[in-house]
Amino acid sequence: MANSRAAMTLRSGLSIQKPKSTSNVLAIGTDLLRNILFFLFLLRWTRKSVLKLRGRGPFGTLFDTYAFLRRASYAIFLRLPGVRSQVQSQVSEAIEKLESKLVPQGPGTSRYLTLPKEGWTDQQVRAELEKLGEMKHTRWEDGRVSGAVYHGEDTLIKVQSEAFERFMVSNPIHPDVFPGVRKMEAEIVAMVLALFNAPVGAAGVTTSGGTESILMACLSARQKAHAERGVTEPEMIIPETAHAAFHKAASYFNIHVHQVACPAPSYSVSVKAVSRLINSNTILLVGSAPNFPHGIIDDISALSRLALRRHLPLHVDCCLGSFLMPFLSRAGFATQPYDFNLKGVTSISCDTHKYGFAPKGNSTLLYRTAALRTYQYFISPDWSGGVYGSSGIAGSRPGSLIASCWASLMSVGEKGYIDSCHAIVGTAKKIETAIRENPALKDDLTVLGKPLVSVVAFTSSTLNIYDIADSMSAKGWHLNALQNPPAMHVAVTMPIVKVADHLLEDLAAVVEDEKERER
Repeated sequence: MANSRAAMTLRSGLSIQKPKSTSNVLAIGTDLLRNILFFLFLLRWTRKSVLKLRGRGPFGTLFDTYAFLRRASYAIFLRLPGVRSQVQSQVSEAIEKLESKLVPQGPGTSRYLTLPKEGWTDQQVRAELEKLGEMKHTRWEDGRVSGAVYHGEDTLIKVQSEAFERFMVSNPIHPDVFPGVRKMEAEIVAMVLALFNAPVGAAGVTTSGGTESILMACLSARQKAHAERGVTEPEMIIPETAHAAFHKAASYFNIHVHQVACPAPSYSVSVKAVSRLINSNTILLVGSAPNFPHGIIDDISALSRLALRRHLPLHVDCCLGSFLMPFLSRAGFATQPYDFNLKGVTSISCDTHKYGFAPKGNSTLLYRTAALRTYQYFISPDWSGGVYGSSGIAGSRPGSLIASCWASLMSVGEKGYIDSCHAIVGTAKKIETAIRENPALKDDLTVLGKPLVSVVAFTSSTLNIYDIADSMSAKGWHLNALQNPPAMHVAVTMPIVKVADHLLEDLAAVVEDEKERER
């Protein structure tokens, strides 16, 4: 009996100790897992902090932190009950005013918000189109609009219209059905590659515009970094003057953007600052040739050397420079390196619908190698509708626009583009010289940097530059207002070439009027 009790006591003790042992192991495991997760969290944010400090420096980091806290505080303030209703009321009022300005209305204006019960006759459609075309608008035809319309001559429009009509129903997604469109598209890409001194093996695509070209360049860089280096938190480094499409790409494709200052007096991106921001998550460096706000060409040579040294892709945004940059030297103007002659340049965006004079909806994206282009492709092999593939965002595309673009390039030709470069850039130089030297302008206006292409940006230290912009608008000129710093610019086009003297006369008159108001 004693042995039996002892055995029962032993078994009882063992059965009590076993759960305690399991509980201890689970507790230790939980603590260990918690500590590991905390360590990884701490390591992650320590690394981010170190990279931030290295890239921005202590003062830059403090400034970024201040800016973040200021934005967050302001957002909280706007959500306060008393403030929120006022803000919503003011926003609604502003939207209503904007809609009334942008949407034509009033006596004599008909709006068609539903389908007609019976289709209109051809005569009715043409009559309404005539009315729409004659609506009150800023007279781009008279050269009063900065940028926007880059050619507009009747002869070229006629050729473009004929090409558009001939290939109206075509779609390059079906190359076997529309082989002519496919041929023209390939030839457009080849011609633009040649303009930018692309090496053997280079490739490209046509797109719907500069924004899509930039989006695809960023997507390609992201996919390349993920496939080759396993990057899951992609970052790109861009000048603060780079086109807003880079921010759109970052938003669409979850890419973190580092903006780098373009300080006066050059207003070109600081390459040293770019270098400090590079880390293992960097997927792309960016430069503009030229940028939209100030018309300044970044130091693409220095960016190229940096890209080669750090083994990173470099995209050059030449959407605005398009068919001016390749012809600057042949038209007798100063230029600087920017294209595939620089070994570090891996992709270039070029709008054929700007100074290539093609209809809107045309651009190109060029790659140093065909392999780089494949990273922007989309292929779905398992779709029930069959294998689906596209080279970019769009599936179906208007072959008529490709035909119109091809017709434009073939009609203008090399000599035509040299002549237009001479006229456009020559006019930009004329405007720049007037602002720098004309006694009526030079004391109150200052040109930003040293523009080499078609855009001339200027500011004022004595007058409110936005008042000048408004006064020019009142005189019928549609120029571009800028910010950071406050400024405005003129993007010279062929229509502006003919009225540049008138523009300068009105600008001088406006400056004098503003000076009178200040006295």
